[in-house]
Amino acid sequence: MGYHSKPTTFVGHVSIKVEDLNRSLQFYKEIIGFDILEQTTSTARLTTDGKTSILSLEQPEDVRPKEARTTGLYHFALLLPQKSDLANIVIHLVNKGIRFGSSDHLVSEALYLNDPDGNQIEIYTDRDPSKWRWDGEEVAMTVDPLDFDTLLKSANPDTGWKGLPNGTVMGHIHLHVAELKKTEEFYVKGLGFDVVNRYGTQALFLSKGKYHHHIGVNTWNGVGAPKPAENSVGLQSFTLVLPDEKAIEQTIASLEQIEVPVTEENGKIFTYDPSGNRIELAV
Repeated sequence: MGYHSKPTTFVGHVSIKVEDLNRSLQFYKEIIGFDILEQTTSTARLTTDGKTSILSLEQPEDVRPKEARTTGLYHFALLLPQKSDLANIVIHLVNKGIRFGSSDHLVSEALYLNDPDGNQIEIYTDRDPSKWRWDGEEVAMTVDPLDFDTLLKSANPDTGWKGLPNGTVMGHIHLHVAELKKTEEFYVKGLGFDVVNRYGTQALFLSKGKYHHHIGVNTWNGVGAPKPAENSVGLQSFTLVLPDEKAIEQTIASLEQIEVPVTEENGKIFTYDPSGNRIELAV
C-alpha cells in the first residue's frame, strides 16, 4: 500500500476519547477485531499486527458524552488489504446483529458504524487505482449504493472473519471543521496536501501522492461550529507520518509562515488546525 508508507505523508494513528474504556475495548476487540498492544487504567493502544498501534483509546477524567454540532471527528477509516476482508466483516457484523451503513465511492467500497460512544468508524477497501477517474487534479468520488451481492461473492467461507487482518492501516481521517477557507490554507500551504476533490462548498478531500484522500474536512455541523470540551468523547489527536526529519523541519517552517503555532510536548511535535483538531507530526 504505497499510499500509506514512506515517502508519502499519511495518517498513521488516531487517538479517540471514550466514556468507558472497558466497554470500548470489548467493542473494538469483539466487533471490530483489534488486539490490545498496551493498556493502562485509562488508556489502550490497539493493534492488528502485534507490533504497531493505529488506534488508541483514552478515558479522560470527568469524561463527558460526545457533544453534537461541534468540530472534531467525523470518522476515522480502517483500510483493509483485500475485498474478501470487507466481505467477511459484513457477514461478521450481520451475525453479531450490528447495524451499519454502506456506500460505493467509486474509488472504494465502504461500511460505516458507530462505536458505543458515537465515534464513527469507516471500514473500507480501495478499488484498483487504475480504475479511479481523474479529471486533471480532481478524482471522481460519489455516494452510491454498495452492491452487496457482488461483494459477498468474494467472501472466504473457509477462513471467515478472524479479526482485522495484518496489513490493515489507518486509511484516512475525516473531520468536522468550522470553515473551509483557512482550513484549506492550513492543510495545503501548511502541511503540503493537495486538494483532490471539492464536495460543493461544504467539504474538501486532501491527499499526498495522488491518493483519493488521506484527510477529509466538512462543515456539516455548521459553519462556525465550536470546539468540543477537552473532556468530551471524540477526537484526541491524529498522527501524520512524514518521510524524514527534513520533511518535519520544512513542514514546521511552512506552518510558521502562515502563522500557525507548533509546540513540542514530551519530545513530540504538535500543531492544531484552525478548528482546534490536534495533529502530531512524526517520522
